[in-house]
Amino acid sequence: MTRELKVFSSIAVRGVLETLVPDFERAHGVRLDIAWNTAPALVKRLQAGERADVLILNRAGMDTMTRAGRVLAGSEVTLASSATALAIRAGAKRPDISTADALRRTLLSARAIAYTDPAAGGASGIYFAQLIERLGIASEVNAKTTFPPPGGLVGPLLVSGTVDLAVQQKPELLEVDGVEILGTLPGDLHMVTTFVAGVEASSTEVDTAKALITLLAAPFTADLFRARGLDPA
Repeated sequence: MTRELKVFSSIAVRGVLETLVPDFERAHGVRLDIAWNTAPALVKRLQAGERADVLILNRAGMDTMTRAGRVLAGSEVTLASSATALAIRAGAKRPDISTADALRRTLLSARAIAYTDPAAGGASGIYFAQLIERLGIASEVNAKTTFPPPGGLVGPLLVSGTVDLAVQQKPELLEVDGVEILGTLPGDLHMVTTFVAGVEASSTEVDTAKALITLLAAPFTADLFRARGLDPA
């Protein structure tokens, strides 16, 4: 029977990891069982008693698991970082987001907006909810907001025409064909999330788990991260 390697992974690195899966499975004789979600949602599952072999979380999520004794000592590796970005449907008119004032005007004039529901725990959704409060336009923006399903992407809402402006991690936006990156948040509004991998302390496949993390951190994998909108560590 084929061995199984359970991976709990943030959605932002999905494009990179899925590219590596087939060759890794053949080389190591395992099947990767990957759970994709926001880091906070994955942390809640772990806290509720679920187990994994490899954890790929944001920095805050990994720190939470480390404090709980759930990360094998010495196994943690920083993989890459990602900026929160705004996107439009490919070919649509590009509104101005070059300054905080321009961003505020663009958000107010947009017909409909999508971003990750803050209640789902994603870093970009939590930050954007705080940002529109900071800009004093939360009620106006939320009145025309459509949230994707928990753990889902906002890109399909752009492509379908449901919204004309979307906010999420840059690599998550790039997952969907027909989406065009407008840019990252301007000036001191800029927000970056760091993604970290580690071996879950209860893993019975420690060597294989470490091999996957080594592959993710390998120099040649850096180009995959860049192509998916992430900055490799």
